[in-house]
Amino acid sequence: MTPDEHRTMRESLGDYAIGRLPDGEAAAVRAHLDGCAACRAELAKVSSVLPALGGVDPKHLDRTPVPPADLGERIVAAARAERRPAPRRRLPTSVAAAAAAVAIVVGGVAGYAVGDYDGIPREPVAVQASAPEIRASAVAIPHTWGMEIVLDADGFRPGATYRVVVEATDGREVDAGAFIGTGAAPMVCNLNSSVLRPDASGFKVLDTAGSTVLRGDLTPA
Repeated sequence: MTPDEHRTMRESLGDYAIGRLPDGEAAAVRAHLDGCAACRAELAKVSSVLPALGGVDPKHLDRTPVPPADLGERIVAAARAERRPAPRRRLPTSVAAAAAAVAIVVGGVAGYAVGDYDGIPREPVAVQASAPEIRASAVAIPHTWGMEIVLDADGFRPGATYRVVVEATDGREVDAGAFIGTGAAPMVCNLNSSVLRPDASGFKVLDTAGSTVLRGDLTPA
């Protein structure tokens, strides 16, 4: 059998699996399968999807599937359930004092909106939201590969997807990632862009309609 004949035979396996070949062609395929392990393996793969094909409605083949409207909200709810804190217990005075000392240290590390940490400067970014329920602060962190934006916020519509772009001084808008709103629950997003800090003039957060819901202004470095 020539390579072209073998390819033709292999292309017939789908019709053979669903019983659409005429008797003569089906007999030829059966005879070929007796001596071709590769085609037998291919037929096994094709046959494995037949049960799923039984549930396909041909009238809907031209429709693009879309996720359920509440998928984002369900994801957020599941994430919150997994992160639900354990009940708080009262601590002995000595333990509480030690915990307070640790909190002061941690607060010094977490409060990186101004100054630097590990020698990398954290630059505060002036932000302005288009809706009063959105409360946010942001810092910019320069890197050799671009710029990182740390966005600390709440009030974005729960389950909604938001996209972040960095605006360059030459007019470019470069993607910096996306996040899902968490409503009143606080969130911290680390967003990365290939725009170097000296070339960045700001960033903006866009909703699914492409409208700007939050803007951050960066003074040219």
